[in-house]
Amino acid sequence: MAGNEMGVFGVSALEEEFYRHFLRNPATPADDVHLLLGTDPADTRECLDRLTELGLLHPPGPEGLVTPADPDSALARLVDRRLNELHEELRRVTRSRHVVDGLRAEFAARAETAAGIEQLEGLADIRNRIDDLAFFARDEILAVETYPRLSPENIARSRPLDLRCLGRGLRIRNVVVRSALEDGPTADYLRELTAHGAEIRVTSEAAERMIVYDRSTALVPLDPRNTARGALLAHRSGLVTNIIALFEKIWDAAEDLAEIDRRDGCAAESELTERERRVLVFMCTGGKDEAGARELEVSVRTYRRYVAELLQTLGANSRAQAALLARERGWI
Repeated sequence: MAGNEMGVFGVSALEEEFYRHFLRNPATPADDVHLLLGTDPADTRECLDRLTELGLLHPPGPEGLVTPADPDSALARLVDRRLNELHEELRRVTRSRHVVDGLRAEFAARAETAAGIEQLEGLADIRNRIDDLAFFARDEILAVETYPRLSPENIARSRPLDLRCLGRGLRIRNVVVRSALEDGPTADYLRELTAHGAEIRVTSEAAERMIVYDRSTALVPLDPRNTARGALLAHRSGLVTNIIALFEKIWDAAEDLAEIDRRDGCAAESELTERERRVLVFMCTGGKDEAGARELEVSVRTYRRYVAELLQTLGANSRAQAALLARERGWI
């Protein structure tokens, strides 16, 4: 038997094994089943009861013999049962809109009571509020980030939130400092966001950290030199407008990340040797190493060494990532 084919009907793998056994061996004594199939007696009794409940087995007769139900009629009943379950589940899902409405009502109530300027204390409180604001944002998120690098933990935490926002169609415009591009994982994460639709620019000037949600709520640090001290959440339209104006000034003076990558890519490409270009092109076509080695007239071992050196040049962890980076930089 290959797999749990009856799992779609709510039948477990062990229950399916029992039913198939009785189809092949009708009128088997119930007391002997666990011996024939090598199963635990308690599990056997549970399976028999469950199969009887589902109508796949007839209740044991006077002599304790178990006979299977006809597959056509038995599966027809299972299909009806499963469809009814799915229909009921679908009804529950379609009626769940009130959950979102309730959450929005709570958020609106909190925003109303917090009208003006609200002070947040501690990183946990700030992160929770950022999660809430990003979840309920509908149109746009503007941000100036001053971190020189993101830790793997920060990237792992931020990625699902950022990608979910982009997946919902939000416009995200971020300004980051140039030193962030010097950290490989941070730079790769920023490029991943641009690949999903984020607009990212790079500034070499000192900037203040800020995040603006839907042009109505702005978050700024209480102390720019120590963000752990807390943050201010502004709801007043005049103050938010001024923060947006400051963002736009920083945005206009910053340089597009894609343009930086193209310029750096052209500079790096000019330094590639003819052999490196040939390896890069062949590697990105998905050809096998043996064919690439024949193309360059070298051994497979030497060809793989060339590939490893090229991955290091690109700062890639895999060939797939190398192909993506090479295309982003206009090398191929």
